[in-house]
Amino acid sequence: MQTLWQDIRYGLRMLAKNPGFTAVAVATLALGIGANTAIFSLVNAVMLESLPVYHPEQLVVPRWSAHEWPQNTGTSSFGDCSSQRDKPGSNSGGCSLSYPMFKEIRAHKDLFSNVAAFAGPAELDLSGNGAASMTSGELVSGDYFQTLGVRAAMGRTLEPADEEPNAVPVVVLNYGYWQSAFGGSAAAIGKTIRLNNVAFTIVGVTEPGFTRLTPGKTLDMWLPLTQLVPLGLRWGGRSLDAQNWWLTLAARLKPGTRPEQAEAALSLLFRDEVLHGEKPAMKEADDPKILLVPAQSALTGFRANFGEPLYLLMGSVGIILLIACANVAGLMLARATAREKEMAVRLALGAGRGRVIQQLLTESVMLSVAGAVLGVFVAFWGATGLAGFLGTNLYRPFNLDLHPDARVLLFTIGVALLTGIGFGLAPAFRGTRIDVAPTLKENAGSLSAARNAGGRRFGLGSSLVVAQVALSMVVLIGAGLLLRTIEKVKSINPGFDTRNVLLFSIDPTLAGYKENNIQNVYDELTRRLAALPGVVSASYASDALLDGGLWTEDLNIEGQKGNDTVEVQMLAVGPEFFETMRISLVAGRTLNAADMHVKQDVALVNQAFVRKYLEPRNPLGLHFGGGDPGEKLDKEIVGVVADTKYDDMRKADQPTAYVPLKNGQLTFALRTAGAPSALIPGVRKTVNEVDSNLPVFQVRTQTETIDRLLFNERLVARLTSLFGLLGLLLACIGLYGLLSYEVARRTREIGIRAALGAQRRDVLRMVIRQGLVLIAVGLGVGVLAAYFAMRFLQSLLFGVRATDPFTFAAVCGLLILVGVLACYIPARRATRVDPIVALRYE
Repeated sequence: MQTLWQDIRYGLRMLAKNPGFTAVAVATLALGIGANTAIFSLVNAVMLESLPVYHPEQLVVPRWSAHEWPQNTGTSSFGDCSSQRDKPGSNSGGCSLSYPMFKEIRAHKDLFSNVAAFAGPAELDLSGNGAASMTSGELVSGDYFQTLGVRAAMGRTLEPADEEPNAVPVVVLNYGYWQSAFGGSAAAIGKTIRLNNVAFTIVGVTEPGFTRLTPGKTLDMWLPLTQLVPLGLRWGGRSLDAQNWWLTLAARLKPGTRPEQAEAALSLLFRDEVLHGEKPAMKEADDPKILLVPAQSALTGFRANFGEPLYLLMGSVGIILLIACANVAGLMLARATAREKEMAVRLALGAGRGRVIQQLLTESVMLSVAGAVLGVFVAFWGATGLAGFLGTNLYRPFNLDLHPDARVLLFTIGVALLTGIGFGLAPAFRGTRIDVAPTLKENAGSLSAARNAGGRRFGLGSSLVVAQVALSMVVLIGAGLLLRTIEKVKSINPGFDTRNVLLFSIDPTLAGYKENNIQNVYDELTRRLAALPGVVSASYASDALLDGGLWTEDLNIEGQKGNDTVEVQMLAVGPEFFETMRISLVAGRTLNAADMHVKQDVALVNQAFVRKYLEPRNPLGLHFGGGDPGEKLDKEIVGVVADTKYDDMRKADQPTAYVPLKNGQLTFALRTAGAPSALIPGVRKTVNEVDSNLPVFQVRTQTETIDRLLFNERLVARLTSLFGLLGLLLACIGLYGLLSYEVARRTREIGIRAALGAQRRDVLRMVIRQGLVLIAVGLGVGVLAAYFAMRFLQSLLFGVRATDPFTFAAVCGLLILVGVLACYIPARRATRVDPIVALRYE
């Protein structure tokens, strides 16, 4: 420790003696370490954070597995657990189970100490606490909080008695929502609110540490499962049916119970239900079974969406750290050459080479630690900005805990130590590999420089610059490919005009409207919204185009060969929808107001529908209907419209049918003459005038919905572009530093060349040529590395190959241009060397 303390004190003096070198090295490392810590903080919060429950490692989730996807069932995972539906013959699986299956599993008290079920979130219309608003609630079993070990900060949590069919409707609030919506008032406990026009009593508030179980969900409250039907939720039909798999379960094994024993027992229950139930969902050959998966890995949430981009970004910032290390290592090499006489004196006085290496490594680790300390501030700023950008992709805000925990701190410390040792080893060994006697002579520095110049044209310093150029090229090519992907996707014609369209959603059924009078609300809202100043036309649909939602149905089509049903995309729309969205009419007519009020259903289909199912017949007047055997073909085709993109810009045009929207949640589309966002206050006021209990939610423009679809590409493209430019800057600094050092080291040689008649352009060409050689070698290595590395981006690319020659050529051109600029300043300085001054002391 005494020796270490001596090294630290001496290192501090040496770093303070060279403030310029220290500042550049610390700033470079701060950028590299800070970028890595920022991305790792996000990876930690999104992918590695433990579930906020009591002993999360003991919590398991039953997940079914089979060779085939179940028949005669409906499944809903609500984003809790990713489903796997592979090709026939491959394993399929999911976490969704039916309510009867949940009750049977919960009855096994010999296997589990607690079993809870949950589903949602559900968008709820809240009234009774000021103006009507939309909230997010999760439906849970009465023992949900006891299973998770979550307590109440005030009042109580849900209890098994609250799940009884005739129980008084109660609700438990999220702590943060209680603070924002109810002002943190204790008077909220016992207060009655109305959710979807059903009275609920607030009985408690959860502890602050529990915000949700599944990563990424934003929940305002929790309600008993049995309130699903009274709330009138669209996905609540057949909630007690064994064929409706809509619940995710979480359980804790009873002490002494082995997981294999519980899996065997649950598999017997599951097999009996799906093989021998009233409507068998599988066959014996499907080998259905239940596996108990740790909740930490089973409950994926938005990890499935953000996991791949974050890991790609982690690789990008890792490359930036390597560039930073190479940059600082180059600086340390130059500094080691300048300290050759100091090292020679130390060795001549008896210091061992190991002792000198220890001193030099201590200095490099001190630099990396200083860079890490400064990098923590860079990381916090960067991670906060990234979290905000992630939030722009969601209609509801979500909270990420970005405060550095033990894992993040250990990561930063580890990176700092590895970085310090990594970039310090080569200069340390290089600095001690010197001949003591020649170095101590008066002109040893110049002689050594001349000897090195003549014998080693491509040394370690040059290799580091080549590495920086190559690594920068890999990141820049990745950024270029993603930017071209976004450009390609946005250039796709969606089939309608995406400009100047304001979208917002309402759901009159949540406010208590019945089917017999709901159409009058639609008509009144449409009339008033169309009359707003700046609105060109107004209509509505069951969902917005290119908003990620998709409704498909199996249909029977009149005259279809065979008795097989066909899968068709469906969209329920209002009058003048096609005019508002500017979707071209090909044949027949569009929907009008009268079509919304008659019992006889009409429909329009797109050209892909006609091409695939109706040609060469005339589609007008043909009928189609639901896919159940014997169901009436009750929808008459009255028009054909142009193809449009529905849920994904990348997909080919699919057969789509448009039917009149007569009830349920809808999304209004307003075609505006100017900026759509300017109409938002007027829209809210108009809806409030029609009914103050109708909350407006998911307000956005059509352009914003498309940006959300491309979120992963935009995230990775923006950050890799930033990291690529940062890497390019560091590589140019490294090239500039190396050439400046070479010019200073070869001042005597340049002076002799000038004295013997060399022109300034010859000296300029000589230095620039040296830099261009390094750039050319770096480009060659970078092209080869990028060729293999870009395959990891393939899933994010569209319309452009991972080996796109245009992108490779553009990045090469950029690096050459910037590299020439980095070479020019040292080269120009070399042309100004005065031969008399250079040779004065020779």
